[in-house]
Amino acid sequence: MFERRSLRLPITLAVIMIVLLILILIGWVIVNAFAARSNDQQAGFYWAFLSIGVTLLGVVLVGVVFYMVLTIKAINLSQRQSNFIDAVTHELKSPIASLKLYLQTLHRRPVPVQEQADFFRYMLADVERLDDLINQLLDAARLDKVAKKVEKEWINLADVVRSCAEVVRKRYELGPEQVELNLRPVLVFATQVDLEVIVRNLLDNAVKYGGEVPQVDVVLEPKSDEQVVLRVTDNGLGIPVHQRWRVFARFVRLGSELERAKPGTGLGLYLVRTLVDRMKGRVRIRDREGGCGTTFEVILPGKLQPQSAEAQSFPKTPN
Repeated sequence: MFERRSLRLPITLAVIMIVLLILILIGWVIVNAFAARSNDQQAGFYWAFLSIGVTLLGVVLVGVVFYMVLTIKAINLSQRQSNFIDAVTHELKSPIASLKLYLQTLHRRPVPVQEQADFFRYMLADVERLDDLINQLLDAARLDKVAKKVEKEWINLADVVRSCAEVVRKRYELGPEQVELNLRPVLVFATQVDLEVIVRNLLDNAVKYGGEVPQVDVVLEPKSDEQVVLRVTDNGLGIPVHQRWRVFARFVRLGSELERAKPGTGLGLYLVRTLVDRMKGRVRIRDREGGCGTTFEVILPGKLQPQSAEAQSFPKTPN
């Protein structure tokens, strides 16, 4: 696996080559300029030769810069893929090992009824963890394919948030007070699946990276006549400002993958950003107001759901 320090070699070599080329270029210009002045009869030849040489050196210089950029991108991609493989391997091995242990225990010796019930509950949690991993990989693969025209509809985003919040509460065994919802009935023109992926990953991320006792606050409200905003706030350590742009990249998780205690693949926030961009919205990260933590703010095209009896029909479909 590439380590971060392996970036130093290609960067150093590229910088040295660029500097040498620039020095050669400057030296060539100076030498030819003096030669042209000392021999007026051959000035035309010198300046023509100089122009050709400068052009060729410029092409070489552009090629070196292009090589450096491609090398850095390739190494960064390899690092992210290595992190992804480490994460997926851990995410697969942990629940499988747990399932194997419980099944071997049930097979080899009699187990009291109450202990059997606990075993089944733990095994179900492991199966759900594997199911979530597979769904996330399938979602990422779906986004990588050429986008097909899908049937969108006006969906009450508040209903989606409630449903996803209930799933997250059950998965992490949280009380209602640990995932507080403050929702206005707003409509978003999208698909149910895409909205569920966005909300589920934001809530899952907030719980995993919250405090020892997670506290997640979800606010959904209209931002303007044509936009709605979803804010998901956790009580974790927060994300450094200079690292915030990285968390939306594919396969990226902050810190060392092999020393990480939190499960994950580095795909959740990538899915969020990609889907929000496709909906012509935007997502940004802010510090939690009044304490430690992070707020993910998603702004989407949408509007407040009509409440009057004559306005119960959905808004006009956007172009």
